[in-house]
Amino acid sequence: MIRRHHSLTLLQATQETPALARLCELASESSARLKCIEPLLPASLRARVKPGPIDGPQWCLLLDNVAVAAKIRQLLPALEAHLRSKGWEVNSIRLKVQMARSAT
Repeated sequence: MIRRHHSLTLLQATQETPALARLCELASESSARLKCIEPLLPASLRARVKPGPIDGPQWCLLLDNVAVAAKIRQLLPALEAHLRSKGWEVNSIRLKVQMARSAT
């Protein structure tokens, strides 16, 4: 029996595996949500906010530091309302500060 191995692109692999396809779909949706709310974020904070995981009606934003989190927390009601007005089912946005890794 001769087996022939062929390589797949990452996109092909994710499309052929249901779990990976769903994960890829959620990542794309999370990025689209962030793009939707970017105009509502202060320009100085936009680069410090990253899309995070979607868990049902809850979405997570990944933030650079606690100062960014404090400012974004004030904007949450407007961000959630804007997303709902664009058709996304978002009951809440969770904020998570990502700690920088120290170089050792």
